[in-house]
Amino acid sequence: MNSYDDKRNFYRMMLNTEVVLTILDDEVNSQLSATCRDLSATGMAVEMEHPLEISTHVRVKVDSASNQVQALDVSGKVVRIEEESKDCYLIGITIEEID
Repeated sequence: MNSYDDKRNFYRMMLNTEVVLTILDDEVNSQLSATCRDLSATGMAVEMEHPLEISTHVRVKVDSASNQVQALDVSGKVVRIEEESKDCYLIGITIEEID
């Protein structure tokens, strides 16, 4: 029997890098620090201290470790929230647009 990961159309890259997450659905475009745990062609998982609402539109910027590689700047929507522990939430974001 295939595991869930075997059914994915795109492989996930495991990361542990700081990102800036901007909430696009609020009037002030609040910026929060988060940690990107993994990334694929269609989505990402970020770890945060506070949960977000399902369907919240966000922009996530992942800086590059090299001047030769452009930073990743994506817009997406929150599709999953898991509380891993007190003050630690894993937020699943589907990528809708790459800037």
